[in-house]
Amino acid sequence: MRLAAFPDTETRAPGWAPGRTCPPAAARAALAGPVQAGTVQTMTTLSAGPAGRPGRPFGTVLTAMVTPFATGGELDLAGTSALAEHLVATGSDGIVVNGTTGESPTTTDAEKESIIRAVVEAVGDRATVVSGVGTYDTAHSIELAKAAERAGAHGALVVTPYYSRPQQAGLIAHFTAVADATALPVMLYDIPPRAVVAIDPATLITLAGHPRITAVKDAKGDLLAGSMVIAATDLAYYSGDDPLTLPWMSVGGVGIVSIITHVVGPYVRAMVDAALAGDYRTARALHLALMPVHRAMSRTGGGAGLVFAKAALRLAGIDVGQPRLPQIPATTAQIDQIDSDLAELSPLEHITSGPINSARTITQNGPTA
Repeated sequence: MRLAAFPDTETRAPGWAPGRTCPPAAARAALAGPVQAGTVQTMTTLSAGPAGRPGRPFGTVLTAMVTPFATGGELDLAGTSALAEHLVATGSDGIVVNGTTGESPTTTDAEKESIIRAVVEAVGDRATVVSGVGTYDTAHSIELAKAAERAGAHGALVVTPYYSRPQQAGLIAHFTAVADATALPVMLYDIPPRAVVAIDPATLITLAGHPRITAVKDAKGDLLAGSMVIAATDLAYYSGDDPLTLPWMSVGGVGIVSIITHVVGPYVRAMVDAALAGDYRTARALHLALMPVHRAMSRTGGGAGLVFAKAALRLAGIDVGQPRLPQIPATTAQIDQIDSDLAELSPLEHITSGPINSARTITQNGPTA
């Protein structure tokens, strides 16, 4: 099921044009229909898929899913479906496929489309499926976005064009072209450690006027810059860095696109739900309890979260194969360190003092209604 508020991909908000700031709530309201007198829209109402809600367009706990490969290195679609099932069962209400963690630089366009179809079919109406479509080539990014839409994805993750290092005006033109190409809600991905160029706050404020650009995945870690954007727009902010999930939520972030949820999904779900419920005492306890997991992820290098995730899944009895080159599998020493780090994690029920005041109760096996 895809919830698309703007089926006409050529529709524009009145006054919106690349490079021109348009008040985002007013822009979306103009397309969504008249607003009753006396009401003020302060959050995006465009939602993506089953988990999307006003202000939280892609859900709250999304996993940047690894791509399972068979022994010979070929795509393992059965393993892909099984992993998606596991992630939903342990607390994820969104799954991001074909991102860097999914080894998108090494998968073909046809493989990417097959992954989307497998995950959408596996999770049904239980989670939102977002596909990474961004590249350093705008035309190719548009092709991937259209393919993602055909395959049933609920949203698109569009990274800053890497390697080519465009100017801010180029970023506006690139993101606008991709957002214009389909009816999919768009999450921008700001990650200067990989892309070199950061998306300036002024650029994000401008892009917030586009009716389908609804969220930011932030891996820049600049809470001041992000707070400026949150204060000026209705863009939903998702942490793109697991250790900063709670800090981001304390300034208005709505969730996380996570790697560690491959193996500690119930903990992250409990932390996010506690923060959203205003229970920062519980959220802080969970944030601090997760430090050994963050240390475990660092064992394979700062840019190789997928290597950690595949090793940790194997330790948990879920074999998703080895990475494709240029990434390499975790070494025996690294696996031993990861195993030792994860063993330090206290049982969830020892960290939380009782049911969290939210829409869900968290158990060791994941969320229940």
